[in-house]
Amino acid sequence: MSERDFEWAKERIGAIMQGFVADCGNEIVNALFAKTNHGKMLRSKLLLAVSGVSEEALGLCAIIELIQSASLLHDDVIDNAHTRRNSPSLNALFGNKNAIMLGDVLYAKAFFELSAYERAIAKSVSDCVCRLAVGEIEDVFMAQSFNTNKARYLQMCELKTAALIAASAECGALLAGLDSQKYRAYGNNLGIAFQIIDDVLDITQSAEVLGKPAMSDLSEGKSTLPYIYLYERATQEVCQELLTLFAKPLSESSAQWLRAQLDSYHCVRDSIAKAREYALSALDSIQNEGNAQLSKIAQNMIEREF
Repeated sequence: MSERDFEWAKERIGAIMQGFVADCGNEIVNALFAKTNHGKMLRSKLLLAVSGVSEEALGLCAIIELIQSASLLHDDVIDNAHTRRNSPSLNALFGNKNAIMLGDVLYAKAFFELSAYERAIAKSVSDCVCRLAVGEIEDVFMAQSFNTNKARYLQMCELKTAALIAASAECGALLAGLDSQKYRAYGNNLGIAFQIIDDVLDITQSAEVLGKPAMSDLSEGKSTLPYIYLYERATQEVCQELLTLFAKPLSESSAQWLRAQLDSYHCVRDSIAKAREYALSALDSIQNEGNAQLSKIAQNMIEREF
């Protein structure tokens, strides 16, 4: 599927999403939903790359994008985020209560529409939403203190981010009659790689590129892989300073110091290398499937700047 074809598919998916929400019959819900931004629709791109384009696949993409939108609405409330993709977040515009309730509407409507699909697809998507929510809880509890456990961090990535990406690939395979477990493994590893790169970009990119404040992860109490590497490798003095910056607003001088330490101990470089390992594992899962587009998606995910 070419980029031009996917742009058409994104418009069609967006229209289906709007139709689903309009079915709720409430103008306030419609108005709130109109303020959400559906982003790049990575999960839909992945699903369609596996299944091919059909009305059934586009409808399933719309369901998955509703779930993704709902999770981001709740995520912004949890993180007390005021911007998303260079625009005010919904909770900043209309308050936490409305953001949470709109998220609930989107989840509920997604599950209603999901009931029309075959049981294996419904089980895949519903299970991933449960895993996603568990990942959110893990993320909240991990923020209570600086996490030094890489395995726990990677498990949170698998739950919070990779679950929906894995389900998207699996469901695409189920629609196409392919080996769904191969594609689920592809999506799971790709999703972990995606989250690691996301965490790297929080450090390396500007607020203008990110659409939110740069280096906000540490301020929000998220000890991501680059910071875990720094804690493992740095001197005691550097580690102590790192801990004093955890879960606090960063000054410009503190941010510059932190970037210098991360660079000095190769924490960003090695985090990208770890993401590449997961991307290669993803490709190994489907090496005999002959899908060049999935290879391109994996490569673009690692090399992206946002």
